[in-house]
Amino acid sequence: MAPSAMTRWTTSLSEARPVPFWLDDPGRPHPEPALTGAETCDLLVVGGGYSGLWTALIAKERDPQRDVVLLEGREAGWAASGRNGGFCAASLTHGLANGVARWPDEIHKLQELGARNLDEIEKAVARHSLDCDFERTGEIDVATETYQAFELRDWYEETVRRGLAEDTEFLDAEAVREQVDSPTFVAGLYDRRGVALVHPAKLAWGLKRACLRLGVRIYEHTPALTLKPYGAVMAVRTPYGRVRARRVALGTNIFPNLVKRVRSYTVPVYDYALMTEPLSPDRLASIGWNERQGLGDSANQFHYFRLSADNRILWGGYDAIYSYGGRVRAEYDDRPETYAKLAGHFFGCFPQLEGVRFTHAWGGAIDTCSRFSAFFGTAYRERVAYAAGYTGLGVGATRFGAEVMLDLLAGERTERTELEMVRKKPLPFPPEPFAWTGIALTKWSLARADAHDGRRNLWLKTMDRLGLGFDS
Repeated sequence: MAPSAMTRWTTSLSEARPVPFWLDDPGRPHPEPALTGAETCDLLVVGGGYSGLWTALIAKERDPQRDVVLLEGREAGWAASGRNGGFCAASLTHGLANGVARWPDEIHKLQELGARNLDEIEKAVARHSLDCDFERTGEIDVATETYQAFELRDWYEETVRRGLAEDTEFLDAEAVREQVDSPTFVAGLYDRRGVALVHPAKLAWGLKRACLRLGVRIYEHTPALTLKPYGAVMAVRTPYGRVRARRVALGTNIFPNLVKRVRSYTVPVYDYALMTEPLSPDRLASIGWNERQGLGDSANQFHYFRLSADNRILWGGYDAIYSYGGRVRAEYDDRPETYAKLAGHFFGCFPQLEGVRFTHAWGGAIDTCSRFSAFFGTAYRERVAYAAGYTGLGVGATRFGAEVMLDLLAGERTERTELEMVRKKPLPFPPEPFAWTGIALTKWSLARADAHDGRRNLWLKTMDRLGLGFDS
């Protein structure tokens, strides 16, 4: 990287605030008071991100008389739910290719359930007046290398043969650049209906308000410390009190699960993003993007990018950082070396935006599992249910996970609970130092594949055969 280029790119970051753009909002709601004393309820939900909020909301919609309490250790939406890119995808399997590879016999049902889930999210946005900038824009997976273009076309043709290409279109170089003009784009696969864009923090805040309106009792700044049986119910201890509940749903995702045996199934991966200043009409016109689709590139180390409601560009991804021991710490949320790298990639993609400044730069932890998509289970004689492992694609899938947890707690056999995806778990990650070594070798191998026309080495081929992976 030439020094002059580095100076130019880092200058674009000189005024960037190291805070998540979505959470830097004067309309951010005040937190609910912490729990002090004892509570009892029918259903206790632990976690105030999408997973917990959808669970509490759907529980009340299914049974308005159900007494529901939700505990959040900080504030609703402050973690991954308020820091992500806002891509609300129909896919429940971290993309169609991953679903086909892992559950080929169920993929049509999984696609159907995913499409229905996204429709239900759109209906909930309208029903509860969730002011979250919801836009059903679709998404284009773009190729930036010739080999990626061939892979996209081959994959599109395979989805056609399998009957899975509805509302999907292959775009050649000219067609993709008519949609969004980057000199790096050589092809694209356009999913016109399977993705919506949202303001992620406003979605969480809207769900919180909807829960409160339906009578959910929410306690913020109230971490759940322990979970134990107490006669016929479950007891959760908090710093200043306790809750006894007939059923418990755990939506803590990246944070240590109260069911300890679940912890080895996820590792925390830190992902980072930049947000530009609002683009002027002329700058926006220079890149097109009239349909406002979400975009992601096809590399193993990929970028995701989108427009906000006020025509800023969010640019994130590429680095996926795992720290030895799987530590989750506030200081990891800020990583200037990654911001500089992302800024350079941004101007490589959109050289016509030279001179644009970034206003925000931030990071956050994602709960990654070895199959890239959520897993589910119960504990304590089905009085506790959990869902975790969304691997960065949880904006939409967490609503489906909420329904799965509620089905499991009710002891119901449904089309969701009968899925192999729900009944079986991924392979757990090994203990240290093997986890760190394996993840480091996988990251090195993925970067090497990107530099060698996608050719996967023996390590990656072995991981593929075992159904193991690492992603953000």
